[in-house]
Amino acid sequence: MKKLIYICLLLLFSLYSFSCSKSEKSDFIFEPAVPLGDPFILLYEGTYYAYGTNAENGIEVYTSDDLRYWSKSNALALKGEDSWGGRWFWAPEIYYIKDKKKFYMYYSANEHICVATSDSPLGPFVQEPKTPMLANEKAIDNSLFIDNDGTAYLYFVRFNNGSAVWSAKLAADLKTIDGNTLKQHISVSQEWEKVWGLVNEGPFVIKHNNLYYMTYSANSYESQRYGIGLAIASSPTGPWTKYAGNPILQLPVDLVGVGHNALFWDKDGKLKIVFHAHHSKDSIHPRAMYIADVSWTTDAVPLMKISPEIIRPKIKRK
Repeated sequence: MKKLIYICLLLLFSLYSFSCSKSEKSDFIFEPAVPLGDPFILLYEGTYYAYGTNAENGIEVYTSDDLRYWSKSNALALKGEDSWGGRWFWAPEIYYIKDKKKFYMYYSANEHICVATSDSPLGPFVQEPKTPMLANEKAIDNSLFIDNDGTAYLYFVRFNNGSAVWSAKLAADLKTIDGNTLKQHISVSQEWEKVWGLVNEGPFVIKHNNLYYMTYSANSYESQRYGIGLAIASSPTGPWTKYAGNPILQLPVDLVGVGHNALFWDKDGKLKIVFHAHHSKDSIHPRAMYIADVSWTTDAVPLMKISPEIIRPKIKRK
């Protein structure tokens, strides 16, 4: 009799456990991360647009109202057939140029820097002419900065003794590099940058209090210690001084492989940083997009501070 009671109790417990497990599973909502490496966010007419490295045949675009939940566009913002190169579409940055009434996408294709234009932030972006900005040389990570006087600069990475950040002025068409103004700015020089390879990449420049601030990434993107550094100059052409307290972002909370950022202002006019991190501590891909607030210190030369509270964007359920 005792054995029979024990068996009955065991069956009841098993049924209860199965019922709870079933209930828990039915209540669980899977919210995938936004799978963008080298992310960039554009705010245009009240909508956020996110672009990055992911698709094999072009550049994807996602939209959001709140930075937390994103919807993927059904079409690529840039299709491979509308670009030179055919593969390795990396690190897009998109800007609306008001006086031209056009959106400009700066990106890398087949390890060459390119630019394409569109009438819409959703695309289609088309490269015309279909030639790299530096036709006879590999380069990546091109980023636009337009100073208050209207002078346009392109920052990018050249492969000379590792990866180093260079710049050049752009012609009025914002597509043509003035070769006479090519200038190297930063390369590996600080100890934290020497974990894996000779890599300074992903430059992004903004102006604050009449000073110029460049964020950049160091170490191989494959390294868990990929991180973000800061350099400061009194001119967009340098000389640049790296912050002695670098990196300003590396291994935050549970994330590894953090880097290749861009900066943007949200709907409330607050400065934010968008960056990617590895999929997990065990695998690099697919990388995911993350966002954090940026503030300024009150030092004589203000420094960027990145909030430890990180937004983890998700793909909106349809």
